[in-house]
Amino acid sequence: MSSVFGTLFRVATWGESHGVSVGGVVDGCPPRIPLTREEIQRELDRRRPGQSDIVTPRNEADEVRILSGVYNGMTLGTPIAFEVLNKDQRGSAYDNQKDVFRPSHADFTYQAKYGIRAVEGGGRASARETLARVAAGAIARKMLTLAAGIRIVAYVERVHDIAMPEIGIAPTEAEVDATIVRCPHIETAGRMIERIKAVRAQGDSVGGIVRCHIIGAPAGLGEPVFDRLEADLAKAMLSIPATKGFEFGSGFAGTLLKGSEHNDLFIRKDGAIGTATNRSGGIQGGISNGEEIVFRVAFKPTATILRPQATVDRDGNASEILAKGRHDPCVLPRAVPIVEAMAALVLADHTLRNAAQNASMPPARRYEGA
Repeated sequence: MSSVFGTLFRVATWGESHGVSVGGVVDGCPPRIPLTREEIQRELDRRRPGQSDIVTPRNEADEVRILSGVYNGMTLGTPIAFEVLNKDQRGSAYDNQKDVFRPSHADFTYQAKYGIRAVEGGGRASARETLARVAAGAIARKMLTLAAGIRIVAYVERVHDIAMPEIGIAPTEAEVDATIVRCPHIETAGRMIERIKAVRAQGDSVGGIVRCHIIGAPAGLGEPVFDRLEADLAKAMLSIPATKGFEFGSGFAGTLLKGSEHNDLFIRKDGAIGTATNRSGGIQGGISNGEEIVFRVAFKPTATILRPQATVDRDGNASEILAKGRHDPCVLPRAVPIVEAMAALVLADHTLRNAAQNASMPPARRYEGA
């Protein structure tokens, strides 16, 4: 089903942008994992609207309520259901959009597929659905931290044509959240914020790139052929609204190198087998090799802009639309926790799959040899 993600660690999300609520169900989370509502809320606060003056001013606290699967602060091993109420709906802002299609939105494609659509806020196609992913991702992260010490950190690397310099190592979450744009390089972050404010004042929008590091993933996660770890990560990232590209390791830049320049040579490192470089991005043959898993996700400019745009109505007649409502001039700052959450869901799923396949031999943090 299109609203279910994962094989063993599974999450189903539900709800529309301006409906009563949005929520999800996590099935497959192991029992006896300490989990509190506050741990989930912390991640939702990083994603919620209205958190700064460079994101949508929609006033939603996004307070999560756990409905099942947790007892006295511990997971039960049964489905974990949660819900967030929509409290600041303004459906009337979309009255002028009922019979026309917004450029670069899912209006036309949803109408073509289903013959009906929730007009307000894009309904199910709205990025508001991603709050359920972030809540589920918080649960997955807690499992990964306790089971394998895996840490996931993403950050804004580029907004429009403003890119931060290469820093070589993954920043801390505190460094990422130190600025409202979630770029850990302070000088670049300031320029990014100025650009976002400038385009917003013009009724326009910009896109950019989020970079993500997964630290501490053991060698052996992933499956050959169709369920390769990078393939599942790509599916996860490209399922996020507004994404337009995914690359891991050296990505497209690697095409400019020769094999002799690109190969990651094996060495003995910290008493185990590792690689001298990491152009593979921590994944070889679809399976993690124990190095940092590194990937980048491209986000397009927000489709809703506060400028008149040419379009057509349901009958194909030429029309014009001027969007109303509250929208992000740049999705990047709020996309960071979403990228982290989807990465956590993929890693949690593959951790359980690997444990099931090798029940008598849990994966080591690094391959130690025979």
